[in-house]
Amino acid sequence: MLKLNSEFQRVYKRGKSAHSTSVALFYLPVTGEKTVGYTASKKVGNAVVRNHCKRRLRALFTELSDQLSDGWYVLVAKEPLHSNDFEIVRRDCKYVLKRTGALIMSSEGQ
Repeated sequence: MLKLNSEFQRVYKRGKSAHSTSVALFYLPVTGEKTVGYTASKKVGNAVVRNHCKRRLRALFTELSDQLSDGWYVLVAKEPLHSNDFEIVRRDCKYVLKRTGALIMSSEGQ
């Protein structure tokens, strides 16, 4: 898990980014390592709302982690993440993962 500000900054500066309505993703390919950090600014809401958004992002990352390439991920919550249906958030998350090239397409043809 990314914790240090310097780790987040490295991903922001050197990584690829993609944005959707409810989530932004910053992805830095790193071989042999799959690490993630979650962030939600005060624009998203109060502490309860921000923590709820980060829990949703954690659940999505856990659900999709077996389909992801190695690397460092920073998932950033946007305001609609809290109020959107979870299926919409899942679709947005898959969209940004595909845009950055982090999502490995399965043979099932999702």
